[in-house]
Amino acid sequence: MPVELIGNGYGKSAVRLVTVRRHQEKNELKDITVAIRLEGDFGSAYSEGDNSRVLPTDTMKNTVYAFAAEHPFDDIETFGLLLSDHFLRESPPAASARVELTEHLWERLDPHSFRRSGGERRTAVVTRTRDGVCVTAGIEDLVVMKTSRSAFEGFPRDRFTTLPETPDRLLATSVSATWVYARQDLPFGELWLEVRRRLLEAFAEHDSRSVQHTLHAMGEAVLEGKESGGGMAEVEQIHLAMPNIHHIPVDVSRFGLDDRREVFVATTEPFGLIEATMRRARTSGER
Repeated sequence: MPVELIGNGYGKSAVRLVTVRRHQEKNELKDITVAIRLEGDFGSAYSEGDNSRVLPTDTMKNTVYAFAAEHPFDDIETFGLLLSDHFLRESPPAASARVELTEHLWERLDPHSFRRSGGERRTAVVTRTRDGVCVTAGIEDLVVMKTSRSAFEGFPRDRFTTLPETPDRLLATSVSATWVYARQDLPFGELWLEVRRRLLEAFAEHDSRSVQHTLHAMGEAVLEGKESGGGMAEVEQIHLAMPNIHHIPVDVSRFGLDDRREVFVATTEPFGLIEATMRRARTSGER
């Protein structure tokens, strides 16, 4: 029986790009990683070895560098929109062009010096088809901890349950968040900072009954923002992933010491992983 190709895609990944915009008063630094993926009518390259429809991935890499020189950008979303438009136009067989961008953040020390800001990263994905474009932004590895106002009680127990209930525990996580913008003509940098601010504020202020409980409060702060002057209409929906980075109390009473629950062991594996996608509730007439 003959085989059938039912899906394909190709592109260039891990394109490293650093730009320095030199101004008289100060320099502007951008450090990003770009991935490009095309999907469409490229079947003959797979089945017949016909490369006549395949834009070389080396060309994609070179385009990233050329566009960075020709089109200075402030926000990775803007750069992704430019690249996706170019690749869809330059590759007629493509049905979609997807550009993923990760910005490695640097903190300014003086007008010409910078320090890498830990592991936190700003992300964006621009997916463009012949019918339209979708812009998604995000944060990765936003590491946070609550040392109080966090509990986990009232969960079901069976014969394998050994976890004790606790009204007060450490809650640590590395937040990964992605959100979908309603439009593409937006001040992406300002909006990214505002989403980040709301997530952090909600995490700090929430009386947590579980990671799930706090995750919901953080998503709600972005979409509804009851304590932040209203919801962000520019954001259509948000996805949050929050691993529970466990900190196990050490019983120092075994050493003849007063145990004040101030000493913990930080563990990396295994860990719980809590995820959810949220959007505003829709009326019965909406889809």
